[in-house]
Amino acid sequence: MSRVHDMGGRFGDGAIQPEPQGIPQLGDWQARALALTLASGSLGKWNIDVSRHARECLSPKDYARFSYFEKWIAGLADLLVQTGVLTLEDLQGRDGDPPHPLAHKVLKPEAVSGVLAKGGPADRPSDVPVQFAPGDMVMTRHPGGNALVSGGHTRLPAYAIGARGQIVQLHGTHVLPDSNAHGLGEAPEPIYAVAFAASQLWANPEHPGDEVVLDLWQSYLEPA
Repeated sequence: MSRVHDMGGRFGDGAIQPEPQGIPQLGDWQARALALTLASGSLGKWNIDVSRHARECLSPKDYARFSYFEKWIAGLADLLVQTGVLTLEDLQGRDGDPPHPLAHKVLKPEAVSGVLAKGGPADRPSDVPVQFAPGDMVMTRHPGGNALVSGGHTRLPAYAIGARGQIVQLHGTHVLPDSNAHGLGEAPEPIYAVAFAASQLWANPEHPGDEVVLDLWQSYLEPA
């Protein structure tokens, strides 16, 4: 997908300003945004890949000017309407409606810790044979993008399309976001840590000796 979120290595956006590492201290509204997103996700109407795709589909203007949690809330509002959980009128605060059909799925305070502890593991058994081993040289798919849905979600960044790298590690088999984000099933397949020389990814890297390691699904790769 060629959208504004996939900006790694692009020119013209200015220097990257690294943010402090570690767990950020959230303000009141950011904490509410996080809680609302998790509570809405517990309704079971979408998965994590669908929610990522919703944020990617924000207009470039909004994506560029919104902060991190503003993107979350904007993507969530779109998802709530697209899946029929709420209407635009609901988001505008209409009063006096009967109980919502999904009211029985509300995430109550006493259940939050259990939901958070459960997490969202994406490792799954798969019958897709493992094709590569550590040390193998591979090429990323060219052209890139989602191979299943035109313009769809993918975790292969644009700057790594057609690059040559080396398998570092097999992570096991995991849900394929390119399928799962579009309701096509989880389609689990092997995922690898792949090391690339900076000079493979960018024409004029600031530090040519740097190495970039990306976690990439098997269908993104072919033997080099």
